[in-house]
Amino acid sequence: QVQLVESGGGSVQAGGSLRLSCAASGVTYSTYCMAWFRQAPGKEREGVARLYAGVGSPSYADSVKGRFTLSQDNARNTLYLQIHSLIAEDTAMYYCAIRDGYCYQWLGGHAFPHWGQGTQVTVSA
Repeated sequence: QVQLVESGGGSVQAGGSLRLSCAASGVTYSTYCMAWFRQAPGKEREGVARLYAGVGSPSYADSVKGRFTLSQDNARNTLYLQIHSLIAEDTAMYYCAIRDGYCYQWLGGHAFPHWGQGTQVTVSA
């Protein structure tokens, strides 16, 4: 059974940094798409960054390019999201998700059967 556990969220001042972690277990896919999403109150969920099976370069949503960095520690089965220069608009619940196969049309979070419980990021002025 696939389990994803996020951690690392918190309350930070604008301009600060955070590193979110997503620890995965039970994943048996030979190829997979693993991604971070966020959802702010009253807003739709949006994809922020994704990685295909630890291969190649990560891909980022335009809204976070240059400030978010995705990395993976295969030995620890953990996906990290480093966030720099936090702004108020980054305030949201952040979730990681995984699905079998390619990252085709990943931004909306559709066809991801496995999600973590989320970690809250709150940015204050």
